[in-house]
Amino acid sequence: MTDDSGMTLREQLGGAAEPDFEIDLPAGWERREVGDEDRAELSAAMRKRFLSIQRPDLYAVVRAMVDNSYEAMQSEGALAYYAATTGDEDTLWIPGSIIVSKRAATPEITLDQMVAHAIREFGAKPLFGDKRFIRFERDEIVKAGDASIGLTTVEYLTPIPTTKRRRALHFTATVSRPAEADADDEQVVASKQLYDACISTLRWVPPRGA
Repeated sequence: MTDDSGMTLREQLGGAAEPDFEIDLPAGWERREVGDEDRAELSAAMRKRFLSIQRPDLYAVVRAMVDNSYEAMQSEGALAYYAATTGDEDTLWIPGSIIVSKRAATPEITLDQMVAHAIREFGAKPLFGDKRFIRFERDEIVKAGDASIGLTTVEYLTPIPTTKRRRALHFTATVSRPAEADADDEQVVASKQLYDACISTLRWVPPRGA
């Protein structure tokens, strides 16, 4: 990948620093940083949204999901997440999000071994045939507050340039549904297809502030 000057990304970064990343997003979605301030802002925005459509019951369920997601993101050291948060009238509302974290090789296990494990245990495959990405998914019924919901999770791994295949970007995309709905529900399938399309647009850019 080069910029308008003809320099490669590695040359722009001096061959060492890890790049930042961007993906194309649905209408009304944005990248958010993980933190307590963002958590409070998001909860307030969701409350306003669900009360405006007179569904406080849905707000209670989604609020519990957000709390669970934040606890998971903070415990796993998530870098950022993407979600429908702008509230524009054209916003594409999906009951889910995309969380971004990093995976690192250790002296005991290489990144290639992680990939091999995902292929063997979870049936991971290249995304749209592009072997730079592997994709796998799982489906389960989980507790969200006092309710149970169906949750489909799609995960993607791709090596980070400049790290010599020792670190990878890890996208975790989720979509929820009523517990009684099938995992191949039309909305779930459409959401997974949208996530695939978004992740496939990944591009590496110089770090913020560089």
